[in-house]
Amino acid sequence: MAASSAASPESSGRDIELGTAALRVLAHPMRLNVLTLLRERGPSTATRIGDELGINPGAASYHLRRLASGGLIVEEPDRGTGRERWWRSAHRQSIHDPAAAPLEQREAGRAYTHAVALAAADRLQRAAHEVPLLPQEWLNVTTFSDFLLYLTPDDVDRMRAEIFEVISRYRHEEGEAREGSSPVALQVQAFPVPGTALPPTDEA
Repeated sequence: MAASSAASPESSGRDIELGTAALRVLAHPMRLNVLTLLRERGPSTATRIGDELGINPGAASYHLRRLASGGLIVEEPDRGTGRERWWRSAHRQSIHDPAAAPLEQREAGRAYTHAVALAAADRLQRAAHEVPLLPQEWLNVTTFSDFLLYLTPDDVDRMRAEIFEVISRYRHEEGEAREGSSPVALQVQAFPVPGTALPPTDEA
């Protein structure tokens, strides 16, 4: 996916179905941000990533090594001066469907989904800071929307599938993008209003 999430519109040989080990590697919002940056901007170094995300190069290097250990990124040995390693994403997007995951992945899947939500909130905050600077043609089509719906889990499942089908029609590879295109982040978030769907707790 363009950015790691709990589910995705489609899959291909260039996508990765996250196993337990990869889910644990990605159960960190900053690590998700690093992976997303590599997928959006192409190969980079720890120094460049640190500058972009506001962390020091040592922390960026640590996150890169963890991503590499999970098979999510690979080194580009022929690029650069040799003083600093260049890394690129190994896949177009990550896929994790909690409904289809085996039981042993449940805990890792919950931690991953938690990190996805935090990373999405961080990206939204960074995007908000740029809103006043956007050219008018992009400001005209940018949307930050929030809706309150009353739905069953089956309703949400059907709606999610329909939304992903629409997204798949607009998805193009970088080389197929039309002139004037820019990478666009489309966040799809659907969750019970906090405090309304938790199971009852046992009182002593």
